[in-house]
Amino acid sequence: MLPPPGTPGTDLPVRSALPALADALSARGSAVLVAPPGTGKTTLVPLALAGALAGRIVVAEPRRVAARAAARRMASLLGEAVGGRVGYSVRGDSRRSAATRIEVVTTGLLVRRLQADPELSGVDAVVLDECHERHLDTDLALAFCLDVRAALRPDLQLLAMSATAQAQQLATLLGGDGDAAPVVEATGALHDVDVVWAPPSSPVDPPHGIRVDPRLLDHVAATVRRALGEQTGDVLVFLPGAGEIGTVAGRLSGVDADVLPLHGRLPAGAQDAALQAGLRRRVVLSTALAESSLTVPGVRVAVDAGLSRVPRADLSRGLGSLVTVRASRAAVTQRAGRAGREGPGAVYRCWTAAEHDRLPTHDEPEVATADLTAFALELACWGAPGGRGLALLDPPPAAAMTVAEQTLRSLGAVDDEGRVTARGRALTAVGVHPRLARALLDGAPLVGRRRAAEVVALLSGDTSFRSDDLGAVWRSLREGADRGATARWREEVARLVRAAADAPPPRLPDDTAAGLVVGLAHPERLARRRPGTTGTYLMAAGTGAELSPGTALAGAPWLAIAVADRSPGRRDARVRSAVAIDEATALEAGAALHVERDEVAWRNGDVAGARVERLGAIVLAERPLRDPDPAEVAGAVAEGLRLEGLGLLHWTPAARQLRARLAAAHAGLGDPWPAVDDDVLLAAIDVSGARSRADLTRLDVVAALRALVPWQVAGELDDVVPERVEVPTGSRIRVDYSDPDVPTLSVRVQEVFGWAQAPLIAGRPLRLQLLSPAQRVVATTADLSGFWATGYPAVRSELRGRYPRHPWPEDPAVASATKRARPRP
Repeated sequence: MLPPPGTPGTDLPVRSALPALADALSARGSAVLVAPPGTGKTTLVPLALAGALAGRIVVAEPRRVAARAAARRMASLLGEAVGGRVGYSVRGDSRRSAATRIEVVTTGLLVRRLQADPELSGVDAVVLDECHERHLDTDLALAFCLDVRAALRPDLQLLAMSATAQAQQLATLLGGDGDAAPVVEATGALHDVDVVWAPPSSPVDPPHGIRVDPRLLDHVAATVRRALGEQTGDVLVFLPGAGEIGTVAGRLSGVDADVLPLHGRLPAGAQDAALQAGLRRRVVLSTALAESSLTVPGVRVAVDAGLSRVPRADLSRGLGSLVTVRASRAAVTQRAGRAGREGPGAVYRCWTAAEHDRLPTHDEPEVATADLTAFALELACWGAPGGRGLALLDPPPAAAMTVAEQTLRSLGAVDDEGRVTARGRALTAVGVHPRLARALLDGAPLVGRRRAAEVVALLSGDTSFRSDDLGAVWRSLREGADRGATARWREEVARLVRAAADAPPPRLPDDTAAGLVVGLAHPERLARRRPGTTGTYLMAAGTGAELSPGTALAGAPWLAIAVADRSPGRRDARVRSAVAIDEATALEAGAALHVERDEVAWRNGDVAGARVERLGAIVLAERPLRDPDPAEVAGAVAEGLRLEGLGLLHWTPAARQLRARLAAAHAGLGDPWPAVDDDVLLAAIDVSGARSRADLTRLDVVAALRALVPWQVAGELDDVVPERVEVPTGSRIRVDYSDPDVPTLSVRVQEVFGWAQAPLIAGRPLRLQLLSPAQRVVATTADLSGFWATGYPAVRSELRGRYPRHPWPEDPAVASATKRARPRP
């Protein structure tokens, strides 16, 4: 099917690599193609494969707009309309026919096809494009295809294409048998792209959460105006998200060019319009979707804000959102290449060369940072819970998978062994996140199929929220206030309506209906206003949440929160989208979290027992318990001791001294002498008879410490770590055990005359802090014989002059110890 050389648009650098690629696939059945942007891999390689193979070729792209654009380009090279020999299928849109030989799909749709028909009947080859982007669906599609080749279809050819040179990991995975798959590289002449460093003239704040400093967006708009004046051709501008695109578009009002947005939330027609050459000069404002497989015709200039928006999961708080980060060097290199596809170009980078050197080398794979609930459900549907037995590029993080599997069990999607249930397959078939699928399927009977679909379409990420009041956004879309957003939303609503069971629409207010659907999706984000405030809330998950100043939601007693994120260093999450509800709606949506039980816990420094009604962490009502369970009381006391520490006990001087002595014995001799650190004591102290803080002060700490000492050595305690040591004068001096590693005796130097060596304490020589007659330290030593030989002469010389009535023998090791000075004459 590949047009002959010389056909316009086909003499691209990848063409020279096609023979080697054909040989590699024929010999091994799998290969990796590395080709930089603009070399023609997305369009020419599938055409060449279709000419060599009898069956269909499926090409998987990570984004819908890229899939449609690739299909249109290949069809145009054949002189045909899309839907003939080249077609595409994306969520909610398909153009293919019985004649289609090459079908371009999204990686998500390929995963769905594999789940439905693992053998991929009629397909001879699968091409996974842009594998370097490492989206979750791409990782899944690759793992599933490798499993199919190994178990069902060894004849299925598999080609992974990447725009970066990070190909060895892919090749090793595709090889499968320890022998890496062949790597074919296509090099070739992208046109030169000049780099213009264009940092802001004054400092701007780094990205924080999803926030981008407005001063940076002002600077990006100014840089676009500068580029329009200095360069020729269309300008492609890279921004992190739809919100920033809208802001910069507003700041470019009046420029002599058509300003066009390009992002995933636009309807298909608006996306396609940005990919077609116009009669006037154009400025295309795009998210990262224009980094690689898309060709935006006419572009000779790129302006890069240097930011990316990526998913992040806050596992401990049950929050997940997109955050803005600095783009990697690999990503900004891809972006610069957009300006050199059709001729020499220029890229304006809104940062310094020094900052460029500090950028991360590559983007993190989504599997390392994102919510893995949908990923885990796909693995379960494939029959590989947790990914067991699959060749994944990177193993999913254990903590994230644990949280994902817990969520799936709570939805009834998997059983206790992680195997998918019929409910799980039904949720997967909806084609949205499992939480949203649950909200659609369970919400339709409660609010009506149409309204459930409309709210889920709002939550599915295809609509930009311009207000934190989800109800207001819903009404705005219904009224068609934003034509582009409304068109895309209606497309998704129509698809979701078909996925839900029909139900008579109950007569509920819109906000109540929206709250039910949001609460079904995220019951842990149902939130009640904190007393005495108008804008701070406690979510059922236990995390605080706060509204933005000036919001119409302020003062609502309850919220169903759709989107919230927590910036680093902040205690509470910021509410990005929510709907005001009442308590009855919260209890209906969060029925699984609604419990009433007896609770005995350590609160405010003491044990408290109550009959508590809760919605998750939110206490709805409580009544004091008269006779709490003694075992629960003991557990609460133990928890209080753990939380507040051993200071709750009554530490007598004898207890402190015994603990110090035992610590020294353990430090010096080890087992069987017990450790007496906080963790050991917390586990050892019996609080079963304690019912309050006051009871803890009556516990016998000395007895608890002695109980730790094995009976075999208990009788040796006073010999191994004596409280006091008798020195040659007969004085019994207390040993200082404050440092268990070096027990110390403070003694006047004349009282240890006659000692050749200090005695052993816990197997080590006792450290002596030697004092002058005036009780001042003159030397510290654990080697007394060495001190007598080398240190004492200097001390003797000094002290003889200062204390002439005291004896200072030349050989103190054999002299008589004394506490007294000679009488005055």
